[in-house]
Amino acid sequence: MSDNTTFMQADGVESLIDVMAGKIWTLINDKGISDPLMVGIRTGGVWLAERLHQELGLRDPLGTLDISFYRDDFTRIGMNPEVHPSDLPIPVDDRHIILVDDVLHTGRTIRAALNEIFDYGRPASITLATLVDRSGRELPIQPDVTGLHPSLDPDQHITLIGPDPLGLILGAKTNRNSRGDEQGKDV
Repeated sequence: MSDNTTFMQADGVESLIDVMAGKIWTLINDKGISDPLMVGIRTGGVWLAERLHQELGLRDPLGTLDISFYRDDFTRIGMNPEVHPSDLPIPVDDRHIILVDDVLHTGRTIRAALNEIFDYGRPASITLATLVDRSGRELPIQPDVTGLHPSLDPDQHITLIGPDPLGLILGAKTNRNSRGDEQGKDV
């Protein structure tokens, strides 16, 4: 991936996180939500959720999801060799959840995360917060809170790097075969 270029440095990403925290705070207050459970999707969504969780001063511990086994395309892209356990530290039944991910593109990652959350229970609501909302949606999923709407060409992708400091890089899309080898196009 040597063709990657810096899209946004850490200070710009941190500014977006500050704006997102303000939007989340306003949204949960407007909805009368007093004690939401924040859940980050591995890996970049967890990095982002850690910062948002701290900035919002949420009481309950941060939850994490690894949606590897819930993906609808793992037979085409191969399994991620670093599968981590999901951790939802408290029951999700009747809880208001803030689901956090780094980049929303096709919507398939969010669909997989929703499937996993519902395997744990039935939340009262789920609010979706993403750092980047880009074009190319394949499923009818939209974020409630987002930091950035970049205009990207179909052959580009944007990736959150980190965890410390966080940054955004722009590169050409790649496709991975069943062995995980890059092939040059997005799936």
